[in-house]
Amino acid sequence: MKKIIVAIDGYSSCGKSTVAKTLARQAGYTYVDTGAMYRAVALWAMENNAMEPEKIIPRLQEIHISFIQTEEGQHTCLNGRDVEREIRRLEVGNAASQISQIKEVRAYLVALQQAMGREKGIVMDGRDIGTVVFPEAELKLFLTASPEVRAQRRFDELIEKGETPDFAAVLADVNERDYRDTHRAESPLRQAEDAKVVDNSHLTREKQMEVIYDLFKEAIDR
Repeated sequence: MKKIIVAIDGYSSCGKSTVAKTLARQAGYTYVDTGAMYRAVALWAMENNAMEPEKIIPRLQEIHISFIQTEEGQHTCLNGRDVEREIRRLEVGNAASQISQIKEVRAYLVALQQAMGREKGIVMDGRDIGTVVFPEAELKLFLTASPEVRAQRRFDELIEKGETPDFAAVLADVNERDYRDTHRAESPLRQAEDAKVVDNSHLTREKQMEVIYDLFKEAIDR
């Protein structure tokens, strides 16, 4: 059976990573979480006081990102250190949205991502996978949901982690990240012309995966 590249883009808190992980497992493909890569760079920048372009650009070669398999699933490593829990913090997500606007950072990570996909058989999710990283991908998905639904999902995740978030603040953060992602000068979030749109505002995870796996099989058969 031929192998393809699956590019999954969409807004924050749309469940892109969950969809990508599930599809990769069902298809026997490799999963790459590009959002985690940007979060890892942001964590490094925060820890090294290098959020400004002039500070981080000269030191990009110091940042090494890899993935490991654990009993809990795939974890992200930054310079050999497991940072999976740290990069999921709200402030790191906000920093990642800022750091991703630096074109040199994006170029550095896009090159890494493209190298990971040379052999195909890969599922990759992010903000610009179908438009910039793999415009030739055989299957492009664009996930979306209403801001209120996405804020509730993020709110519930933070509660599960033992945090005490304010829903209004979480919703404001979702809207702010949407604006930054769609208005940044470098590779803004947008739907590829040939992407299949999946609005999961009112879909169960099971129904969503049924829809997506059918689209995957169609792409394989083409």
